[in-house]
Amino acid sequence: MLTITQALYDQIVAHARADHPDEACGVVAGPAGSGRPERFVPMLNAARSPTFYEFDSTDLFKLYRDMDDRDEEPVVIYHSHTATEAYPSRTDIGLASEPGAHYVLVSTADTDDAGPFQFRSYRIVDGVVTEEDVRVVEAY
Repeated sequence: MLTITQALYDQIVAHARADHPDEACGVVAGPAGSGRPERFVPMLNAARSPTFYEFDSTDLFKLYRDMDDRDEEPVVIYHSHTATEAYPSRTDIGLASEPGAHYVLVSTADTDDAGPFQFRSYRIVDGVVTEEDVRVVEAY
């Protein structure tokens, strides 16, 4: 189960809406080994595409170096789908390289500023996708 604060949930959804019609992407880092998402890190979709996302390699390198310096790891890796449901595509599954991370997808398909939208979380390990519950809390 992914447990995430309302503030982080809202930031992920706001990023997905702001970047629509392109896919948004980013990371929520947390203390290494804790499984607790804490630090919201929106990233630029280097592909600038409504059907694909790609982290800029330089930005991603800086992020991992920063997380190492802070003794953090990527707890949540998120992106949006702008025209389909919030379920990992074959490309998403192939790119999933962090077996300990929660992969969050937000669908902004058929939405307006007030919603509706889908916010779903998955574990993706060795190509196997497992959906998990999401629990939104005020604070940890």
